[in-house]
Parts: sequence; structure tokens; C-alpha cells
Amino acid sequence: MNPETLARARERVTPELIAAFRRDGVVCIRALLTPAQVERLRAGIDANLAAPSPRAKVASRPGDPGFFIEDFCNWQDNAAYREVIFGSALAPAAGLLTGSRRIRLYHDHMLTKEPGTRAPTPWHQDQPYYNVEGDLNCSFWIPVDPVRRASTLEFVAGSQRGPWLMPRSFMDNQAKWFPDGSLQEMPDIEATCAERTILGWALEPGDVVAFHMLALHASGGVDGDRRRRVFSLRVLGDDMVHAPRAWTTSPPFPGLDQRLPAGAPMDDPLFPVLWERAA
Repeated sequence: MNPETLARARERVTPELIAAFRRDGVVCIRALLTPAQVERLRAGIDANLAAPSPRAKVASRPGDPGFFIEDFCNWQDNAAYREVIFGSALAPAAGLLTGSRRIRLYHDHMLTKEPGTRAPTPWHQDQPYYNVEGDLNCSFWIPVDPVRRASTLEFVAGSQRGPWLMPRSFMDNQAKWFPDGSLQEMPDIEATCAERTILGWALEPGDVVAFHMLALHASGGVDGDRRRRVFSLRVLGDDMVHAPRAWTTSPPFPGLDQRLPAGAPMDDPLFPVLWERAA
């Protein structure tokens, strides 16, 4: 990684942002990506939309006037994604935020809501859907289109401290992961907003939102006059280990439980090291 990229991460991830990340579980890092990197992500997302992988999911209903599609784990086939994942300030920024000496790729996630999409993204934590455990992790939510405050991702400050809450499918509210009753159910966040600190930001291309995988978050639909194309990157810090599940995780990693035992570091070609702190 070139010195200019490292300098960009250090300049933008200030001590104040690091403290806020550890307190609130989420921060907004302005202009972390360069205009050229944003343009590469746009190209990558558009190529992904033109040829979705078998892992892609439509997350809006047939009657929705817009369209919401997600896709996962495409970095090996998408050159634009790879360039930004391996060549931008994202990984060193995650190292600074988490205090880790080493940052690994976990997976990429594309989310696009076309103009007028009404489908909300309900309140949830990400980590219960995954096959990893540990506390030193970071997800980046990276829009390549301007995002108004009303259409942005919102977070419950401090919710990264837990507890783990029951993950359910977004379309039909089914417990397809942990068995019913094994985790606490999601509280009614909307009804108790006055008791919580809700964080969210209007964003311009180049801005990123960095958050802990246990931070509670949600978003609404988008207005009819603009798209919301987002690239999301999930990365793993020093204490993250494999947690094989008896069910199919989201995203799935077929065969991984044959290669990595429970509790093992995520040392596998699927999860390359993106950044390491100099000795």
C-alpha cells in the first residue's frame, strides 16, 4: 500500500473519530475515498448489476414502484471492486478504528435501491447472520450516489455492546439462522426512538460510514428522483475467528467448515490480508 493511501487514512481517521467509533459503534468518515476510486466503484456496481451472481437477492416486493437488489462476495470476479478493496484507505482506516495490527477481507456486499423504492431495510445487527465471532471488526457503507439524510443508514448509538438479537429474514420475518427463542428478540426501535441516540448522515460520494457488525441499523426507501447505489465492505480485525454454524449463513461460505475449525483465525484464501501495521 502506497504512503499516500496510508497518509489519507491517518489524516481522516482522527483520534476523535476513533473514540466515537468505540463509544457509538459508528462514525462517518468524510472523503475517505478519492474521486477516481468512487468512479471505479460505480463501474464495478454497474457491471455487477448487469450480470448479478447466483448469490444476488431481490429485496423489494413486486408491487414496489422501485427495485432493491443485493449481491455478495464478488471481489474475485469484479476488477473494480478489487482495485478499491486492495488499493484504497479503507483497510488502514479499519485498522485505526479497531486498534488491530492486521485487517482481513471478510466479504463485499452491493446494495442498490432504484428511484422510488419503498422497501425499507429493517432494524438489525449484521454479525448474527455471519459465521464469525469477535469484537474487532468493521463494516463500511459506501454510497457512490449522493444520499439525503432521509434515505441514509441510521444507527442506535452504543448498540454494538450487545446483546446479540435474533436475526430474521427481511421479507418474511423468519428465524432462518438461530433457533426461535435462543436469542433476545429485536425491540421496537421506532417506538422507543426518544429513549435512544439515533445517528445518521447525509452523504456525498467519497464519504463512508464505518460501523461495528453488532451496531443496530436500518434505512428507509429512496426518493423518486435518485438512485442509491452502495458498495459495502466487511473486514476482520485481530480477534475475529471462525464460528461454524449448523445453518446456511448470509452470505454462505460453502466448504469453509471443512477447512477451518471453530475458533480458528480466518486464515483462508477467501479472506486475504488487506493491511498490516508496520512493526
